[in-house]
Amino acid sequence: MELVAGCYEQVLFGFAVHPEPEACGDHEQWTLVADFTHHAHTASLSAVAVNSRFVVTGSKDETIHIYDMKKKIEHGALVHHSGTITCLKFYGNRHLISGAEDGLICIWDAKKWECLKSIKAHKGQVTFLSIHPSGKLALSVGTDKTLRTWNLVEGRSAFIKNIKQNAHIVEWSPRGEQYVVIIQNKIDIYQLDTASISGTITNEKRISSVKFLSESVLAVAGDEEVIRFFDCDSLVCLCEFKAHENRVKDMFSFEIPEHHVIVSASSDGFIKMWKLKQDKKVPPSLLCEVNTNARLTCLGVWLDKVADMKESLPPAAEPSPVSKEQSKIGKKEPGDTVHKEEKRSKPNTKKRGLTGDSKKATKESGLVSTKKRKMVEMLEKKRKKKKIKTMQ
Repeated sequence: MELVAGCYEQVLFGFAVHPEPEACGDHEQWTLVADFTHHAHTASLSAVAVNSRFVVTGSKDETIHIYDMKKKIEHGALVHHSGTITCLKFYGNRHLISGAEDGLICIWDAKKWECLKSIKAHKGQVTFLSIHPSGKLALSVGTDKTLRTWNLVEGRSAFIKNIKQNAHIVEWSPRGEQYVVIIQNKIDIYQLDTASISGTITNEKRISSVKFLSESVLAVAGDEEVIRFFDCDSLVCLCEFKAHENRVKDMFSFEIPEHHVIVSASSDGFIKMWKLKQDKKVPPSLLCEVNTNARLTCLGVWLDKVADMKESLPPAAEPSPVSKEQSKIGKKEPGDTVHKEEKRSKPNTKKRGLTGDSKKATKESGLVSTKKRKMVEMLEKKRKKKKIKTMQ
């Protein structure tokens, strides 16, 4: 097990986690041992994602870097986006989905590291995306004040819903029966079967991260020192506890035998691991902490030897069990405008599952070594300088 965290200082940290099997109860203490610090990006890190083998990081330098955690080597970089990488999500071990400020959502083959599909998803920036547990639907939000539903089986947009404000987080629940949309300090809870808001939770300050601890309990962190647990059914705060000395930037939760753990990273430089109680009204106990002395921005947990059952996105031929709900997500509500995506007859937009390999691989889409990327950047700078001189 390894904690990985990115920061403003362009560094990716890795800390090996050593559980203490003999200790028990509230006095249980785990140990964090520094494993690596890697300075690969040329700007601050903005997103991180993990699967059973790889860790990927996104940055303001517009690149995605891949790390092979089994071999502990850098695997290369993905160059396709032209803007800060805002979100990265693995679906199983076969697919990676990325979103960026250029408004694109890209689907990558996580074996060959090829760009299978590039979708112009939002008129503004893509701020966040979340994949349904079935792998057949995804939701994304952007600075164009829309919530968009994606049919991942056919690789196209299903519906566009105007939400009047810029949402910056969207997250499916573990069973995919509901999802939350975050706008500043407000959490709107949507039910999948009705596509309507069942309730709204208001946090004290702007929210930076949310994680479902169960189908109905949501952990919420923001521009403050505390983490709160909310019940999505009753909309009440179950508990809150001071987690850090500064704002909490990101959280990650996972379950291993006899432990349900939540990890938090803060601008104060600390990464902390907490053991959750059965009763979520009781604050969790601290398992371990480490000071990185950096301004942390994003967080992930790599779990070694974890058998991930979700190997790939579903094939196009397979009928989607959530197709009925898809239509409900796009259902019109009072005060909302919903547009069904128009079908365009473009030659390169054939109905093709995202699991199919892309026949046309562009020069800048795919796996690029760090050395080659730096060479490309240098040539690009020279070209721009030459262009400026000719303009003068």
